[in-house]
Amino acid sequence: MTKEKIYLFDTTLRDGQQTPGIDFSVEDKIAIAAMLDEFGLDYVEGGFPGANPTDTAFFSEKRTSQASFVAFGMTKRAGVSVSNDPGIAGLLQAKSDAICFVAKSWDYHVAVALGCTNEENLECIAESVKAAVGAGKEAIVDCEHFFDGFKANPAYALACAKTAYESGARWVVLCDTNGGTQPPEVRAIVEAVIASGVPGHCLGIHAHNDTGQAVANSLAAVEAGVRQIQGTLNGIGERCGNANLVTLIPTLALKSAYNTRFETTIDEERLLNLTRLSHAFDELLNRSPDHQMPYVGASAFATKAGIHASALIKDPRTYEHVPPETVGNFRKVMVSDQGGKANFINALKRRGIAVAKDDPKLDLLISIVKERESIGYAYEGADASFELLARRTLGTIPEFFTIEGFRVMIERRFDSLGRVKIVSEAVVKITIDGQTLMSVADAEGPVNALDLALRKDFGRYQHEIDDLVLADFKVRILNGGTEAITRVLIESTDSDGVRWWTVGVSENIIDASFQALMDSVIYKLMKNRQLAGKIAAE
Repeated sequence: MTKEKIYLFDTTLRDGQQTPGIDFSVEDKIAIAAMLDEFGLDYVEGGFPGANPTDTAFFSEKRTSQASFVAFGMTKRAGVSVSNDPGIAGLLQAKSDAICFVAKSWDYHVAVALGCTNEENLECIAESVKAAVGAGKEAIVDCEHFFDGFKANPAYALACAKTAYESGARWVVLCDTNGGTQPPEVRAIVEAVIASGVPGHCLGIHAHNDTGQAVANSLAAVEAGVRQIQGTLNGIGERCGNANLVTLIPTLALKSAYNTRFETTIDEERLLNLTRLSHAFDELLNRSPDHQMPYVGASAFATKAGIHASALIKDPRTYEHVPPETVGNFRKVMVSDQGGKANFINALKRRGIAVAKDDPKLDLLISIVKERESIGYAYEGADASFELLARRTLGTIPEFFTIEGFRVMIERRFDSLGRVKIVSEAVVKITIDGQTLMSVADAEGPVNALDLALRKDFGRYQHEIDDLVLADFKVRILNGGTEAITRVLIESTDSDGVRWWTVGVSENIIDASFQALMDSVIYKLMKNRQLAGKIAAE
C-alpha cells in the first residue's frame, strides 16, 4: 500500500517567538533555521517581514537549502488594492519560497478586529492568494480561529476555507487559535471541511496547547484527513505553546497506527538526531531541557522503581514503548550500555571519527562525558567542545599553544564628568613554539577583555584567527547561591559562514568563559587544517 505523505511545517521562528521571555536575534534565527533545514522539515516559517527590523533583515536572504522558506503576513486590507498594500509588497519582496497569509475565519473577528464586511474579508483572502501565486510563490492560508468560527457560523468559516483553496492556495490551514477545541470536535470539523469541497491533501492543522491537547488535536486532524501539521520545536509558543513537533514526529514515524499509513521526510537516520536537536535548541534558548518531555527527555527512558528496573534488565520492552536509541536518547538503567555506545558511535561517525565498539578508549570517552555532564557540562548544544574532547580521548590533537596563565581585573571608577565607569582589564600569557607572549587588553566586560587579550598576539597563528568572531555568549547558573556552578556557552563563526558552539563549566564565571574561548580557538585552528568541523562545513 502506498503511504501518504504528512508535510511538517515548523513555525518556531514565527509563532514560537510569541513565547514569553523569548526574543530571537537575527543570528539566533539563522542558526535555528539551519538546524531545522538540516533535520529535514518540509517548511520553515521565518517570521513577519516588515513587522520589525529583525524579521525584515532575516528575509533579506533565503535561509534554507532544502526546506521551503516561508514568510508570514496578513491578507491585504479591506478597501485597498493588492498593488497598493505595503504589507503585501513586503511579503512579495521577501526572499522566501512561500507566503503564509493569516486570514480571519470567525465572523465575530471580521466585524470586531477588521471592521469590514464578511464579503470584503473573502475578497481580501482571494486577492492576497492570487497575488502570491502570480509572483511565483506558494500560497498558504492560516484560517485563524477556524474551529471557534465554525462552531459560531459554520457556513462562513467554510466560505473562508473554500475561498482560499479556490483562489489557488496550496494549503488551507485550520487554526485552533485559542487552543480550547477537543479532539472529537477537531475530527468532526475537519471531516466537514473536506465534505464541503476542500480536499484533505490541501489541508493543514495549527493547534495550540491551552488544554494540553495540541499533539492529540493534530493527530485527530490527520486521522480525519489533513496532510500538513504545523508546530514548533519543544512546543514553544504563546500562552501554553503550540503542537510539539519533537513529540509528533517520532509518533508518526514509530507508531504503527501512523507509520503503516503515512510517511514524513524524517527517516530513521534523521530521527536519530531528534534528542540532539531538541536539547541543542534549549541550549540556544539558554534554558534547561524538560527532563520529562516525551521521547527526548533525560527521564523518558529512566526508572528508579526496583521491579521496573529488574524487568528492564531482562527485556527493555517491558517498560519502554520504543527503543530509546531510535530517537537518539539513552536508557538509564541497563547494566549493558550498548544503547549508549551506539549513540556515541553514531555521533562520532557523523564527525568523521571511526571507532570500534570494543575499543577501550570509547568506554573512557563515555565515562568522561557522563562525569562531565554530572557536574554541569552539556554537549548537545556544544558540538565543537564534544568533538575536541572526543579527538583528545580517542587520539591526539596538535598542541598549537600553551596557556601559562591569565589575570582579569575589574575597576569601578568615576570619569571626568562624575559618572560611574566599569573597566575590565585582562592579561594572558601564552607560549607558542617555545616563545612566551604576554598580551593585555581592556574592555567594558571581563569576558570581552579576556577574549581580546587571548587573541591579541597569537604568533604565527594570528592570521588564522583574524576572521574568528564570537557571535553569542550565554551564561546559566546551575545551582543557587553566590558559590554557584556556572555554565558558559559560546557561539563562534568565521568568514566561511561556519558556526560552532563551545562550553565551559566552573565555580568561576571567568574561568568557565575561558574554557569555552580556548575550545573555540583550538576548534578554529583544527578546522583550518580540515582536522575538525566536517559536520559544520557540510
